[in-house]
Amino acid sequence: MASLLRTGARKKAVLAMIRKLQSGEYRLYSRKINPKTGKRRNLGTFKSRAAAEKHERAVQYFKRH
Repeated sequence: MASLLRTGARKKAVLAMIRKLQSGEYRLYSRKINPKTGKRRNLGTFKSRAAAEKHERAVQYFKRH
């Protein structure tokens, strides 16, 4: 049960880091805020939300391996 809650929270956190732009594209932002600028780092702009989510998974894999 606890693992389901953690998975849901993690998914929710990822969704907040992908934002739709006025151009219709999706931008992926880092989870942490840069202390110098007070903003999140741009991790890429993608044509579809699925592509942005795929890149987010790749980023998280790279951070852990």
